[in-house]
Amino acid sequence: MGGWVVLRVSDLTKGFGSGSNRLEVLKGIDLEIQPGELVALMGPSGCGKSTLLNIIGGLLPAESGEINLKSRSYGLRNPSSVVDDRRNLVGWIFQDFHLLDHLSALDNVAMALEISGVPSKEAEERARDALARVNLSDRMDHIPDQLSGGQQQRVAIARALCMQPRIMLFDEPTSALDLSLIHISAPTRL
Repeated sequence: MGGWVVLRVSDLTKGFGSGSNRLEVLKGIDLEIQPGELVALMGPSGCGKSTLLNIIGGLLPAESGEINLKSRSYGLRNPSSVVDDRRNLVGWIFQDFHLLDHLSALDNVAMALEISGVPSKEAEERARDALARVNLSDRMDHIPDQLSGGQQQRVAIARALCMQPRIMLFDEPTSALDLSLIHISAPTRL
């Protein structure tokens, strides 16, 4: 591939277990993603899609290989040593939404910004904007139990969008969404 690369994965490997029970999940994965490019990983359950996303997102170390994201290399590093990289560079949308049950939609989104050092007033403004982008302006004060599964998922999407990450990783992000909402656009900042 030519041009500037946002993410480069080189010869990545990961397995689980040992001896005769060892399962090699990732075997020499190479991947380059350029600004604005959308990539979909498809395959049967258990083929390593989530494992690859977890390694790219800094939640799981690889056994060998390298990951470079915005000139930072971290593929083999322990997840606790890449917290700042993960927080500043990667937006995550998980299958389960990871919302705090006692916080409103607005507070679930704003809290992520505040943890990253954004002042409270700015965090709330950015959270309101992100929730509006996912069509939840009328649900900002609702706690997760008062939201449908699709609405909770949109709160999670808003939380990731407002962080303005370099890359966004989605692990089945549309499983709870209505088809009419899947057109939500991601930021173009890369």
